[in-house]
Amino acid sequence: MNISYNWLKRYLDTDLSAEQLAVILTDIGLEVEGLEKIEGVRGGLEGVVVGEVLTCEDHPDSDHLHITRVDVGEGEPLPIVCGAANCRQGLKVLCAKVGAVLYPDGAEQEFRIKRSKIRGVESLGMLCAEDELGVGVSHDGIMELPADAVPGTPARDFLGIEDDYLIVIGLTPNRIDAASHIGVARDVAAYLKSKGLPGGVRMPDVSAFTVDDHALEIGVTVECPEAAPRYAGVTVTGCRIGPSPEWMQRCLRAAGIHPKNNLVDITNFVLFELGQPLHAFDARKIGGGRIVVRTCEQGTPFTTLDGVERRLAADDLMICSAERPMCIAGVFGGLDSGISDTTTDVFIESAYFNPVWVRKTARRHALNTDASFRYERGIDPNMQVYALKRAALLMKELAGGRISSEVIDLNPAPAKEFVFEADLRRIDALIGKPLPRDTVRTILAALEIRILTERDDVLTVAVPPYRVDVRREADLAEELLRIYGYNNVEVPERVHSILSYAPKPDRDRLVNIASDFLSAGGFTEIMSNSLTKAAYYEGLVSYPADRCVRILNPLSADLGVMRQTLLFSMMEAVQLNVNRRNGDLKLYEFGNCYAYDAEKTDTGDALAPYVETYRLGMAVTGLAEPQSWNTRPVQASFFTLRAAAEKLLRRFGIDPLALDAEPLQSDLFGEGISLRLNGRELLQIGVVAPRIRRMFDLKQEVYFLEMPFDQLVRATRKQRIAAEEPSRFPEVRRDLALLVDRDVTFAALRRIAFAAEKKLLRNVTLFDVYEGDKLPEGKKSYALSFVLEDRTRTLDERTIERAMANLTARFEQQAGAQVRA
Repeated sequence: MNISYNWLKRYLDTDLSAEQLAVILTDIGLEVEGLEKIEGVRGGLEGVVVGEVLTCEDHPDSDHLHITRVDVGEGEPLPIVCGAANCRQGLKVLCAKVGAVLYPDGAEQEFRIKRSKIRGVESLGMLCAEDELGVGVSHDGIMELPADAVPGTPARDFLGIEDDYLIVIGLTPNRIDAASHIGVARDVAAYLKSKGLPGGVRMPDVSAFTVDDHALEIGVTVECPEAAPRYAGVTVTGCRIGPSPEWMQRCLRAAGIHPKNNLVDITNFVLFELGQPLHAFDARKIGGGRIVVRTCEQGTPFTTLDGVERRLAADDLMICSAERPMCIAGVFGGLDSGISDTTTDVFIESAYFNPVWVRKTARRHALNTDASFRYERGIDPNMQVYALKRAALLMKELAGGRISSEVIDLNPAPAKEFVFEADLRRIDALIGKPLPRDTVRTILAALEIRILTERDDVLTVAVPPYRVDVRREADLAEELLRIYGYNNVEVPERVHSILSYAPKPDRDRLVNIASDFLSAGGFTEIMSNSLTKAAYYEGLVSYPADRCVRILNPLSADLGVMRQTLLFSMMEAVQLNVNRRNGDLKLYEFGNCYAYDAEKTDTGDALAPYVETYRLGMAVTGLAEPQSWNTRPVQASFFTLRAAAEKLLRRFGIDPLALDAEPLQSDLFGEGISLRLNGRELLQIGVVAPRIRRMFDLKQEVYFLEMPFDQLVRATRKQRIAAEEPSRFPEVRRDLALLVDRDVTFAALRRIAFAAEKKLLRNVTLFDVYEGDKLPEGKKSYALSFVLEDRTRTLDERTIERAMANLTARFEQQAGAQVRA
């Protein structure tokens, strides 16, 4: 938020410099992100002074130039050649001396005054017009000053030009009370009072508010008091549209607002002055002479000030006339009801709208205005009538209007102070230092927080309604600390602490290990939003749409539910890259997924129906490895992803060959398998179903893996890393070709082998699979390799043959295998 230093000083009794003020604001929690000097006139008119033309003679070599002698208050008059038609003896002017730097008419390029000769006559300065100084646009002649102007007076002093400072505050969402110059002044004044320094807030005087006549009475009806707890208004007639005075325009420009006309500028000025949004309606456009605050039917068309036609929702609060909608309450005005160049009569609206209603409407229509920003966070519910009077008086002063109705104030339930108890001993513990009780009372009084009762260090306090962020003891501790000063809490010489505890296994540590491992293996981590489209889950069996956790106040239609799986965010990333000709991808993501189980709604626990799981997703597509001159390009496949997954499992001490593999029945995958450990699914892996690929307009195959990471964490609990001396005796390898039924898996044969030969067998691998015409129907051939080792001696041939014969017999008995020659 932009704060003008000069504007702020209108309300703050202090002589603090802008730099000092910036330090204080940061100390009290209104962090200053920037401090910029704004010159009233570019260059500051240094070297420009008031002068008096003592003599004025025609130039002998020109029919329009004059030779003058000008008194600039420095003793000897300056000879200056001037071409202005209105130059004459006795005229008081603004004179730019040699060395002065001007920026004519706001130009970026500077113009430096130099000693010169003009047609043979020496000239030591320039008599200036408005546009040459940058203080106006007139070039009709040199500026004529009043006769009482004193020669030698600096131009900036004579013209009353002030430099300003723009203070940029990083306003946090909870501090909406400081979203105005009065709000910031109030906070600074509280700080100064707590330090015993002079400082107070001067509120604009509205005591002159009186009703001039009753020429324009407009009735108001609020049909939705929940959405509009307070609605106030007044009419001003006989206004003359024109530009705002220069002081108001300077204020608005500092706040980042482009001045428009006096009536619109007044509403914006009051917004940034008091923090109360106002809206000015052209009273002649209020059909039926009545304001109705209500909702409209779903789909009602409405054209806003930006010329866009929008379709209203049934929950959009509207400001309507007796005939039609005129304004989206608290968000944006309508095209046909606002101030125009022909407006003379105005109805000023000043209201308190329900923050939730405004926030939903603003998000629904993707509108973010200065008014909605404040309404969404909760404005002062007691400021409406005061702001109304302030705006009406300014319209009388600056637009020549008359106040032509009583103030209408529909406020059925006036806002009350927030009352709660606070234990100062707990506050001391939160702060880390006991605050003197007199200091506490001083700070609370400076913050306009009343102490109702005080007993045994327990205070009952009443917080003004404009402080919507102070509702509990912890909030009060923050208020006390920020005014007392964070820097005034000493760091103790000794810090008492306990050893940090991390669960074993530590999921966060395992996530970091897995991330490092995958990144080192050529994978790239992505991070995506947990909010996603509900349309992704329509028609799915694996993740049905009725199990989606839906958002009550979605940011958009595309972000309406919480994701149930990482697949769709992964596919969005693949689509984004493929569309940008980056189709060779290895991606992974860690993230939470969510589900809703309606059957658990009757358990009495409000959170029981909701499930949150932490998952790892991996995807590969395109080429398996980057192209190189010495290798052939190889397309990624199911086995590319499975190999990466098996390496990851081995990194955590899990033997992938010990997992049970089952065909996967899921509408997310065209083909896939489920790997289980001790009967629990550890991961799903396969090729993404064509239907899913078509949703993202992807023609290339995508291979995807998803793992409930907490299952992997639990699986590592019993894993122990042990080191042992390598065997001194050699391993022996023997191969075996087996003819088996087509439904016999390698995993089944591996289990049979280790059960048959527990002492000598070290490893079993599959190095060839064959299915073809030369084999009987329903059969396939597996080529297995067996590694045998005895750690106590060198194996002899007899022992090896006996072990292989045992394995062959078990394969024949338990798997119906036949040994192929």
